[in-house]
Amino acid sequence: MVSVTRNVFGELPLGGGTVEKFQLQSDQLRVDIISWGCTITALEVKDRQGKASDVVLGFAELEGYLQKQPYFGAVVGRVANRIAKGTFTLDGKKYQLPINREPNSLHGGLRGFDKVLWTPEVLSNGVRFSRVSPDGEEGYPGELKVWVTYTLDGGELVVNYRAQASQATPVNLTNHSYFNLAGQGSPNIYDHEVTIGADTFLPVDDTLIPTGDIAPVQGTAFDLRKPVVLGTHLQEFHIDGFDHNFCLKRSKEKHFCARVYHSGSGRVLEVYTTQPGVQFYTGNFLDGTLKGKSGAVYPRHSGFCLETQNWPDAVNQPHFPPVLLRPGEEYDHTTWFKFSVA
Repeated sequence: MVSVTRNVFGELPLGGGTVEKFQLQSDQLRVDIISWGCTITALEVKDRQGKASDVVLGFAELEGYLQKQPYFGAVVGRVANRIAKGTFTLDGKKYQLPINREPNSLHGGLRGFDKVLWTPEVLSNGVRFSRVSPDGEEGYPGELKVWVTYTLDGGELVVNYRAQASQATPVNLTNHSYFNLAGQGSPNIYDHEVTIGADTFLPVDDTLIPTGDIAPVQGTAFDLRKPVVLGTHLQEFHIDGFDHNFCLKRSKEKHFCARVYHSGSGRVLEVYTTQPGVQFYTGNFLDGTLKGKSGAVYPRHSGFCLETQNWPDAVNQPHFPPVLLRPGEEYDHTTWFKFSVA
């Protein structure tokens, strides 16, 4: 059984509209999602003692989400991740997008899907958000109709993304939740044990754009096919953290993506997806300046993201999985976040 309750979360400034919060509750999970950016604001999971903690970073009030902040819990689009120099050519025409993370375009631009109010519809076991992204929004061609559906099933949160375009356009949608399985507000994620089911990854240049190589993980810091304790692993390989795309199966079927285990609490997160990639990000740009829920501050490495996605800059790299959506086609991807204890 899943219950869904609906409340006002806050009012946007200048009469911009009412942001609502939807609470989805099963016997194992409680998830709060707001209509601003389809943002997951809280996710309560029990530990092995049966004590529930909120395991996502974020804010208690709407003002927190309206300030400059690193996409906590939000759906990002029209194209998640980076597009080199914010430019691409499609059907012979060159498009220039806003440059919002020098020198590239990141997560849909200056006002991406995370910074808009979506229209909600309550379902028996979740909530569906929809919006129409107008032709030319943030420089992207064509009108795009988008639906993001969150449903709960026991210990599993399922996120489905659908889109239809009036004209050919790149589309790549993901959720940018930052997790800490010890509970949000815990100082770091070094005691988390991480597994990612990827044989290859994408090396990047110094602006975090893939070089075009598809590199084997074997013998590198990126070999996470067997569980590694994150803190020890980062030290061993002398790296500052991860912000890389790991290449998964290129099949539209549901496949394994990642497993994260926190031995202290016993919490386990397993991620499955239909997407060909996952950006594993270890919160390298968090700096402790934002005040989060319950007075928490979020220093570097205090949360991790598993952003299931198409590969970054795919619109400029023809040998990457196709990222274009054309009229008459449907973009349809699902990611499963499965919580348990071990």
